[in-house]
This record gives sequence, structure tokens and C-alpha cells, in this order.
Amino acid sequence: MLGRNAGYITTQGQITADLFTAEGYETVCVSAKINRIARLAEIASVLIKNRRRFDLVLLEVYSGLSMIIADLASLLCKTFKLPLIMVLHGGNLPEFIEKYPRRTKRILRRADRLVAPSPFLAEKIGAHGFEIQIVPNVVELESYPLRERKNLKPNLFWMRSFHPIYNPQMAVEVLAELRKSHPNVTLTMAGVDKGLEPEIKKMVSDLNLAEAVSFSGFLNAEQKMRRFSEADIFLNTNRADNMPVSIIEACACGLPVVSTNVGGLPFLISDGENGLLVENENAAEMAEAVKLLLEDAELAQRISRGGRALAERSGWQSVRAEWEKLFSEVLDKKAGNSPVRFNSNDLKIEKQKS
Repeated sequence: MLGRNAGYITTQGQITADLFTAEGYETVCVSAKINRIARLAEIASVLIKNRRRFDLVLLEVYSGLSMIIADLASLLCKTFKLPLIMVLHGGNLPEFIEKYPRRTKRILRRADRLVAPSPFLAEKIGAHGFEIQIVPNVVELESYPLRERKNLKPNLFWMRSFHPIYNPQMAVEVLAELRKSHPNVTLTMAGVDKGLEPEIKKMVSDLNLAEAVSFSGFLNAEQKMRRFSEADIFLNTNRADNMPVSIIEACACGLPVVSTNVGGLPFLISDGENGLLVENENAAEMAEAVKLLLEDAELAQRISRGGRALAERSGWQSVRAEWEKLFSEVLDKKAGNSPVRFNSNDLKIEKQKS
């Protein structure tokens, strides 16, 4: 639950846990500790102390070192016979499974049910013999001010961490290309620095783009909504991705999205209907896609409307119903197929961020 800390992105685990708490579910959320060892220790401690209390455990599973947390947490759940739902995240997870197949498959087999937020992960991980249920990432639609776009201005918005996987250089390259035909184009770049921000700022300076680029740093919820409202086009330059919540958020605000076609993006975006897709690393193609939106008001309006419709599929009421159906199925199975009846006041959920 790292999003509990200032300057950290609010994760889906945190959002979902908070929404269920508001609905009357008793949830225990662990862990907000930034240090991985401390986080691992707290997760283990909470599971051990509450092994007779929890009805369900929801474990957020990512690739990389976070898989160590998933390994220990899932082993404890198996030992204590705690019903376990693993929620798979991250565009790099399929590649991680290919690299470490025995270890990863051993961990995933401990789950009573595997859930992914996108068809991309369901397809890629399902190819390894797993049954994956899709439950979309959730957004609170009422928190996102809708402004349907039609006649666009060249105001671009980019929002991710300054990390190589998110390729912030490409956004600057797109801006430089667009300046040739649209000298008044602007770019806002928001996100925490993961090592690349100084390099990007130097790149902006070297290309004489300083007057056209603003760096906003990490945005809280209010600041983010304001930026979404002010912008006219959202750029997603990622080299790898699954179902980025930032794109769903942009779509919820009616902000047209131009994205690379990596990972789960082609599963999420229908090119020309609710967004535009371009080849990975191809800044010239992305610049042309932006020009198309600027010059074609009907296309811009169609994508703005289509994006909002896409976001509505991630609305809480719809997603909540899918989760509750899944909870019942898992509890029924653990009870030996006997009907399990519960209400939101007596189901306890352990929501973990690994």
C-alpha cells in the first residue's frame, strides 16, 4: 500500500480496498512500509496473527523483487488454508514468467483464483496453463470532470515516472516534431523522478524547447484533475504496459489519448474509436497522430466520447459486482460447494501490495 505515503502513486490495491471499506466491508490493508524487508515482515506478521480471522486474502502480484513478497505471502496462505485471490499487475509480468518459469508458476499455483485487469495479461499468462479472470481496474468516475473535446488546441499532457520504461524522451521528440507545424504547441510533463528527469530537462534545453515544456512533479488528486481538464491530448509513450490507470483517467475526462501499441494497450484501445495507437519508439508517427486530432474535429470528438465510454466500463458499481461474484465463488469452493452467504459487514479482506 505504498500509495499511503506522500509522493507515491495510489495503487489499485489501495483504491479498491478503500472503496470496499466505504461499502461496509472490514478490510485490513498491509503494508505501507517503503522498505521491502520491513514490508515483507509486516505482511507476514499480519497474516500469522490474523490467520483465523480473515475470510479472504487479496494479494497484489508484480514482477521483479516484489515476487519475493508474493512467494512468502502465498505460502503462508496455503499453510493456514486462507482463501487466496492473486491480482496480477504490470506489463513486465509475462516476460518475468518467461525468464523464471518454475519459480513463478509455483507461486501462482497457490492461488484459489487468478485475476488480471486486462485481456493482455489474461492471454499471456493464461498461455502457461492458468485460468485468468478479468476484473478491470477501477476509477471513481464522479471524481473525473468530463469535458468532451472537439476542436483541440495543441496542449499535450504526459504523466508517468521519469523512468526508461516510460520513455519520456519520446514525448519531447514528439513536441520537437510538432513545433515545425504548430509553433504554439505545449507539453506538460508530470511524475516522480526515477533517474531520468535531469536528462530530460537537459534534452529540453538543448532542443530550445524550455518555453514550451513545464515540469509539474508528482501530482496529487486535485492537481491531476486540473491538469486533465486543461490539456487537450494525452501522450502515453510507454515501452511496456498492461492496463495503465492513467489512460483510463484521461479517458474518463474526455481527454483524447495517443499511445504506443505495446503490451496491453491494443487490448484496451480500439484505434480510431477511443484512442490512437502508434508504433513503439516512433516519435514521428505519434506526432502525425497528434496532428490528425488537431486537424480533424470529428475524429477528436469521436475519440473523446469513445474514451469516456471506455472509462465507464471501469466504474465502481460495475467492478464491485464482479468482485463480489468472485468472492462468493471462492468462498463456495472453500466450503465444499455449499452455499456461502455473507454481507458487507462480516466479510474480512486482507489487501496486500507486493
